[in-house]
Amino acid sequence: MAQQGRIDLLVGQHAASLSERLQAHRTQLFPPDTRRALRKFTSGEVATLLGVKDAYLRKLHLDGRGPEPEIRTGGRRYYSTEDIQALRQMLEKGAKVPGTYLPGRTEGNHLQVITVINFKGGSGKTTTSAHLAQKLALDGYRVLAIDLDPQASLSALHGFQPEFDLPDGGTLYDAIRYDDPVPLADVIQKTYFINLDIIPGNLDLMEFEHDTPKALAERSGDLFFTRVGEKLAEVEANYDVVVIDCPPQLGFLTMSALSAATAVLVTVHPQMLDVMSMCQFLLMTSNLLGVVAEAGGDMSYDWLRYLVTRYEPGDGPQNQMVSFMRSMFGEHVLNHTALKSTAISDAGITKQTLYEVEKGQFHRATYERAMESLNSVNSEIEDLIQKAWGR
Repeated sequence: MAQQGRIDLLVGQHAASLSERLQAHRTQLFPPDTRRALRKFTSGEVATLLGVKDAYLRKLHLDGRGPEPEIRTGGRRYYSTEDIQALRQMLEKGAKVPGTYLPGRTEGNHLQVITVINFKGGSGKTTTSAHLAQKLALDGYRVLAIDLDPQASLSALHGFQPEFDLPDGGTLYDAIRYDDPVPLADVIQKTYFINLDIIPGNLDLMEFEHDTPKALAERSGDLFFTRVGEKLAEVEANYDVVVIDCPPQLGFLTMSALSAATAVLVTVHPQMLDVMSMCQFLLMTSNLLGVVAEAGGDMSYDWLRYLVTRYEPGDGPQNQMVSFMRSMFGEHVLNHTALKSTAISDAGITKQTLYEVEKGQFHRATYERAMESLNSVNSEIEDLIQKAWGR
């Protein structure tokens, strides 16, 4: 048999070439001297976000109240996310029901920590996390997104390329490591979304998986599963909701995130192999979290839901799997599904979400169907957050 050479060297060469090409791709999309910025929103989109009529926004503008929109051809009005936030603050002052325009938590409401998990890659976990975090931010919540996946796809969607942007750390690992952890505030980065901050990920996160067995063996008294929750307590006052995108395996990182969670969202692709894989995942999760609970971990939560992702309504076997899940888990399956859409995957090519891209780049019906699906899912999750706060 011919000698093929060392696989570690070959894989290393491929990684270096790919990294270089990805950096070139990013430079082409977003030149180094430009800071990634979010598009402006039409007055119709803003009216929908605020739950008011477009005519009311026009009247506010004509009366000289609120921020000055950008006027484009045909008299169309466009607002930045800073403008949307300013409108929320202005309208909240006159709201009959407190929290109508600024729906975040008030005194006595606990921080909502939503952990998004799945054992199998390709379930739409990162896409779900990104769209949920961004929509909550657009809806006026103060959001912290945490990328716990060493593959760092959530970070990439928000303009970070880990090997170039985080060469000296800057992930959650720096804050939860056993030796010399840093304050959580040190690893939080602003995004180009108002109300949305992020803790990006990279391969450093794998170190936690390696360090924890050693810490357990030394019985150092450091409980691994309390570390994420303790760190979130440092910045709790600054946020309403935390969205954690977990790695697609059940390691110490995922268990720590589950221990810190007040809510759990499990993404499921409705195919037999994926559902079988999820069955094994749930069994393992239950067993391991049982051990954590016995060791003193807090396993109380506000809600757990299964979200059907990459759903194709015309696919008979998928419909059977969705019916099967609904019959098994009842209300624990979200009523709305996340549709499989070329609009979402096309947006991903430029490392963007559907909330970021211009509507004109897509076939109108495709865009609107995908957007309606995402908004319906996120609205249902938002209702669960509000219920957890007793509203």
